[in-house]
Amino acid sequence: MTAFALLLVLIAAVLHAFWNYCAKRSQGGFPFVFVVGCVICTCYVPALAIYFSLHPFDLSAAALLWIFGSGVLKTSCTLFLQRSYRHGDFSLVYPVARGTGPFLSTCAAIVLLGERPSSLALAGGLVIVGSIFWLTGGFSRIGSLVSRRPDAPHSASALASINYGLLSGVFIAAYTIWDRRGVATLAIAPIVYDAGTAFTQLALLSPFAARRWPEVVQEWRTKKRWIFGVAFLSPVAYLLVLTAMTFTPVSYVAPAREISIVIGAFIGAKFLNETDSRRRILAALFMAAGVIALALG
Repeated sequence: MTAFALLLVLIAAVLHAFWNYCAKRSQGGFPFVFVVGCVICTCYVPALAIYFSLHPFDLSAAALLWIFGSGVLKTSCTLFLQRSYRHGDFSLVYPVARGTGPFLSTCAAIVLLGERPSSLALAGGLVIVGSIFWLTGGFSRIGSLVSRRPDAPHSASALASINYGLLSGVFIAAYTIWDRRGVATLAIAPIVYDAGTAFTQLALLSPFAARRWPEVVQEWRTKKRWIFGVAFLSPVAYLLVLTAMTFTPVSYVAPAREISIVIGAFIGAKFLNETDSRRRILAALFMAAGVIALALG
């Protein structure tokens, strides 16, 4: 993994953690997701106009189909993730979703795309993923929820947050592999690709939003700060990731993105009054070692 690719992914990780914080603070559901989509697409209109004035418009049928497929996967992921945040703690949901996604996408990249990362890179990826779950006692906490031990936070809401977080992780893995082919094999420009998926999501959600228009209007009136936070940070973060994937294997990019969990731990402690700082510092150190291993691999 080159130093430039690593820099792109690390910047994206910081932005990713903060837009997820905004999504968590919004406590919004479907109407919030729709309004965010409207803002993102509005911003993309002038950006695409400038891009296509400088580059010829040439999208094949395969490219359009690939963009549509990515939009479907990301719509599903976003809805599950937002619902998960409504049910559970940021420090639990974020690691579950972010840990499941890269683990599955790295495995899929090896099996489906024939990528062969070095042993050092694989070890780094495993360290990162393992640290994510250890950061919040993920395995023991999930086990206690499933077994419903008396000392566990065994509410149906907490268990639902894990289920939705895991589903989000599955979709993260799916669209990561899908998008790697879109920007690397089909050579679709990252800005065109991400904008296309944003418009796809908006088109898919619009019929349902029309039926809940009063809720959509209420979200816009009361949650502008969180709406703009997600709408700005999310596309920029993923554009950086897409750019990195144009010249870097998924099996390197996906685990390296998980340094965002360190930022998430800081956010949880600083802004959401979450504790257990010793565990988080140690986990962050392990994750930093994993990222270095990825960069050297």
